[in-house]
Amino acid sequence: MDIRTLQYFLAVAREESISGAAEFLHMTQPPLSRQLKELEAELGKQLFIRGNRKITLTEDGMILRKRAEEIVALMEKTKAEINASAENITGDIYIGCAETEGMRMLAKIISKIRQEYDHIHFHIFSGQAEDVSERLDSGLLDFGLFIEPADLKKYDFIKLPITDIWGLWMTKASPLAENKTIKPHDLLGLPLIISNQAMVKNE
Repeated sequence: MDIRTLQYFLAVAREESISGAAEFLHMTQPPLSRQLKELEAELGKQLFIRGNRKITLTEDGMILRKRAEEIVALMEKTKAEINASAENITGDIYIGCAETEGMRMLAKIISKIRQEYDHIHFHIFSGQAEDVSERLDSGLLDFGLFIEPADLKKYDFIKLPITDIWGLWMTKASPLAENKTIKPHDLLGLPLIISNQAMVKNE
């Protein structure tokens, strides 16, 4: 298994068809199909379910897709670091973050850095704490922006002077819309759409 094979695999997973992936990769279908069969043979697992109209991933295929995306991203990050010019301050900074008020502060910092060093490029990955932590640990991210509570023991970190405030959106017809304030017990038994992050430590 090499990087090129993983790129072929990701193209098929994204396009959901051999023909679409072959067109994207600027190659013919037979060699692409052969590469995929060889990959499945090497791993000893079926990676695709081949339907009449589209190709979908098996459970093993979904596992490989996640890892392949990480491997390809890490390879591209490494290549960019090696090729960075020594004459100017250049490079790529990868930051993982949650949807937080802290992003406003981060955006201002990025803007200031870009004004002085326009060859530095920032890449933002949005995800919950587990996703950001996993990418930090595997070297795909340089920095992470977490919403507490989060397990930060293994990282060097600073706390930002930011406070996130939880809000509740509802229709005007909701009985709760008439209340001046809403307390936790008002929400018992109601169906809610919330961030998975909120489930940490029973928050």
